[in-house]
Amino acid sequence: MTCGGETNDKLSMFDLDRPWPLGLSRRNGLLLAAGFAVLIAALYWLDRPLSQFGTGLPESVRAVFAWLTQWGESDWILVPALVLLLLFALLRWIPYQPWRGAFGQLAATSGFVFLGVGLPGLASTLLKRLIGRGRPEVYQPDLPLVFRWNFSEYDYQSFPSGHATTSFAMAMVVAFLWPRLTVPALVFALVISLSRIVVGAHYVTDITAGAVLGTLGAYAVRNAFAARNWLFSAAGGRIVRQPFTPVLALFRR
Repeated sequence: MTCGGETNDKLSMFDLDRPWPLGLSRRNGLLLAAGFAVLIAALYWLDRPLSQFGTGLPESVRAVFAWLTQWGESDWILVPALVLLLLFALLRWIPYQPWRGAFGQLAATSGFVFLGVGLPGLASTLLKRLIGRGRPEVYQPDLPLVFRWNFSEYDYQSFPSGHATTSFAMAMVVAFLWPRLTVPALVFALVISLSRIVVGAHYVTDITAGAVLGTLGAYAVRNAFAARNWLFSAAGGRIVRQPFTPVLALFRR
């Protein structure tokens, strides 16, 4: 597997050059969707036990996860990415060709981070309000599943998890740009997602759905960029990141 002219570890379990993960395609899309539904149904029976386990951990442990969970917010990613996108887009108009190429690629990279994280996050925000699943804090033994469509009630915006969506979208964005960081990026996303159970904000089904949404959303943005030859190139059924040659040349001067 190659990316931007660099050869990745052949033992890697992540074939990031494929258009979609897990062999997803139009032919098997419905089958995989059905598999996802079965997975969510199976995990539902773990929702309450894992929620009780997580919120029952010692306060010192929960305090660590409470600090970690803040890194699942999207602001610290989207605001800098947008600022850099606008800055590099302006610098791209400098009438010096080497700089224009470098700043153009930096603008595309910033734009990819912004859209790759922001669009899945937006989808999660809309879905959780439309679905309106109650969070663990409103759980009642006689009514374990409760839904309330809303656009403002935090207690009924549990599925899917926005933090899991954001963290996994960011992990995939990082993986597409720098494949060698795939494993640590995914570990980081997993820890952020699990923190949502520990702090009592989500169930395991919520974070599972968020992880899938974030991953597929990042893939969709990467594919859209490749279709326009922005930062990525598509050929022979593979999608690879274009070499950072213009940017590296800028620093060599």
